[in-house]
Amino acid sequence: MLNTDKKNIRHLSQDELTQYFEEMGEKKFRAKQVYEWIWLKHAHTFDAMTNLSKELRAKLSEHFSLPALTVDATQYSADGTVKSRFRTTDGHLVEGVLIPTENRQTACVSSQIGCSLSCKFCATGYMDRKRNLSYDEIYDEVVLINQQAERVHGKKLSNIVFMGMGEPLLNYKNVLKAIERISAEDGLGMSPRRITVSTAGVAKMIRQLGDDKVRFKLALSLHAANDEKRHEIMPINDTNNIKSLIDALNYFYQQTGNEITFEYILFNNFNDSLKDADELIKIYRQVPADLINIIEYNPIDLAQFSKPDEATTDKFMQYLEKHRVNVRLRRSRGKDIDAACGQLANKEVDV
Repeated sequence: MLNTDKKNIRHLSQDELTQYFEEMGEKKFRAKQVYEWIWLKHAHTFDAMTNLSKELRAKLSEHFSLPALTVDATQYSADGTVKSRFRTTDGHLVEGVLIPTENRQTACVSSQIGCSLSCKFCATGYMDRKRNLSYDEIYDEVVLINQQAERVHGKKLSNIVFMGMGEPLLNYKNVLKAIERISAEDGLGMSPRRITVSTAGVAKMIRQLGDDKVRFKLALSLHAANDEKRHEIMPINDTNNIKSLIDALNYFYQQTGNEITFEYILFNNFNDSLKDADELIKIYRQVPADLINIIEYNPIDLAQFSKPDEATTDKFMQYLEKHRVNVRLRRSRGKDIDAACGQLANKEVDV
């Protein structure tokens, strides 16, 4: 974790800040000013807090740290996608992506530095997990990507998906706290209904989301419709098989009524047959899912998978539609800058 003797000031609530200022003999309203600088004005240094005296800023700097993500490198795709590599205060790198469409500006954010799940088709899965991102670092990702959206496309973010590096439900507390700050009126004020958390499938934590009555959407990265195949590409299936995930998703829906989506990458000659489609339909029928997202596979250097041809993809899609499945084909964005689904790996880039 971050190596600092000073307490991160963003980890204090407004009440705790108020108590600190009162103990210092300062006016209570100073706490509100500092809180606004941190969460609304996105100050990344105490010197930026210009309505505080120099003496007070120096005192804050003496007692607290204010670590913040910075943009280390940025790449721009021909399709408008923007990939950023962010640097943490302790020198780690993590990536996030801005995905623009005609109607949406979506931030794809990371929750961990690296990943421990080792999914065979995902570039991040071949990296070691260094550590979890703290909730304020996740918040910074969203703030920085929002600034890019306004600068590059003249629009604010409309949606956030936790589909970047790492498994969000293995960084549960920080992800939920980040979403709380992102959706708070004294934060970014984004509706939780515009936020989707994607999981490779941690049944216990999916149930916990239900118990916590979260308000955001949930996506399950399924990618294979039977345990044998899913085990082959996603080792997490050993301890979280498909039945346990179906049960957990049903519990989540009973508790929250929130939208559930299945994510399903098509791999050539692996999970793209009509038999696979039948098995997928059976799973879809057992969960009150709103949608199955069929995702184009994006090749990575470390894996031997390839995507099926257009005819196979069309046949698969049409079969699902014929069986009254709400299905959508999600075209890859940002492939030319390794920003597409499954390609985030902190590669060195020219900037």
